[in-house]
Amino acid sequence: MAPNFNLPFVLSVVGTFLASSAVAYIYVWPALRTMPRYDALRLLAAFHAFRFLGMNFLVSGFVSSELSPDFANSVGWGDIIAAVLALLSMAALSWRWPSAVPIVWIFNIWGTLDLLNAYYMGVTKIGNPGLFGAGIYIPALYVPMLLVSHVLVFVLLLRAEPMEKAL
Repeated sequence: MAPNFNLPFVLSVVGTFLASSAVAYIYVWPALRTMPRYDALRLLAAFHAFRFLGMNFLVSGFVSSELSPDFANSVGWGDIIAAVLALLSMAALSWRWPSAVPIVWIFNIWGTLDLLNAYYMGVTKIGNPGLFGAGIYIPALYVPMLLVSHVLVFVLLLRAEPMEKAL
């Protein structure tokens, strides 16, 4: 089955990604880079703590009954793992665990790959974004913002300055 190219959906995703990138560049990044790194990472991880929303793809009636259960399971469980990793990252950063930075790396890599996989599966296996039903806002609005925040986390993790140890 060939993917169904839906121009309005693609434009909404691209538009949200561009708008999110502009807002991050103009407003978010200048604020984050002045914060202590652990605090900035914790703030970005907090945004991902709401990825429990992806579990709604498993709720009967939220999405079309024609939506692939494999897709719904992959999205739902991938997102819940990302949300738990985000919460764990927040705790590790708050309590200054020695493993905080590696936990943030795991969260950020998992979260990024999970979102990219969901987009890939959506394009190659779903094709029709109308099957997302009420969940259409997740890939059209929330996911581009999450991807931009993952980029910010990578930038913070890769910065040359040493991580602060003090509270």
